[in-house]
Amino acid sequence: MNLKMHQVDSFTRDLFKGNPAAIIVLEAWLEDSVMQAIAIENNLSETAFLVASEPGQYFIRWFSPICEIDFCGHATLAAAHVLFGQQPAMQELHFTTLQVGELKARRGDGGLIAMDFPSCPPHMEFETPSALLDGVSVKPNEVWRNQQAYFLVYEQQSQIEALEVDLELLETLAPYDVVVTAPGEQFDFVSRYFWPANGGAEDPVTGSIHAGLTPFWAKHLGKDQLLAYQASQRGGILHCQQVGERVTIAGHAKTYFEGTVFL
Repeated sequence: MNLKMHQVDSFTRDLFKGNPAAIIVLEAWLEDSVMQAIAIENNLSETAFLVASEPGQYFIRWFSPICEIDFCGHATLAAAHVLFGQQPAMQELHFTTLQVGELKARRGDGGLIAMDFPSCPPHMEFETPSALLDGVSVKPNEVWRNQQAYFLVYEQQSQIEALEVDLELLETLAPYDVVVTAPGEQFDFVSRYFWPANGGAEDPVTGSIHAGLTPFWAKHLGKDQLLAYQASQRGGILHCQQVGERVTIAGHAKTYFEGTVFL
């Protein structure tokens, strides 16, 4: 069996920036163990597998090198980039997921791809684990949490950029990951994302967590449209908008290569 695979850098216009994802469009699902093995072999934040249900509609699943992931924004962006490239007349795509319902992606202005996500705001009604505070080099001003991650809120972008973490301690927080965030200097807000229990050390650019960061910062900054920067080594820019109970996350993507997986 030969499978066509695309590797795409998401949330960037430039190669070697943003977050790379592998995209494989299938005629029918492979065994879960095979999809997981491909993700391990690729060793990227995510490998996304898609199966078409009808024109413009696809089932999508995401695998990190460790496990299947409930929700991945950057690989969804990469998948839309690939599919829009193959179907120039297509303006909107619909993705069916196992855990987060229906997602949509549409062509935007200036080469942007806009994705419609559920809003997942964090809350403060929980007990903060000691491993969370011990796992970061600087204590946050506030700690929040949603179904995906703990949110550590700081005052300044420089604190986010300089922050060091103890990945062994953060791994004990499973199933939750950790996002650190602060108001930005050139951007409305900045963040970094750590997920040792579910994917790796630091994720370059995380689309899904902006479904929580967008409503948080929209409320705190008093604006519905925000420009965000994930301050990892690769870095990435996200255009975020709060729209009622949904959020729109938009970004650019760049194809790195297309190749064949031989099974």
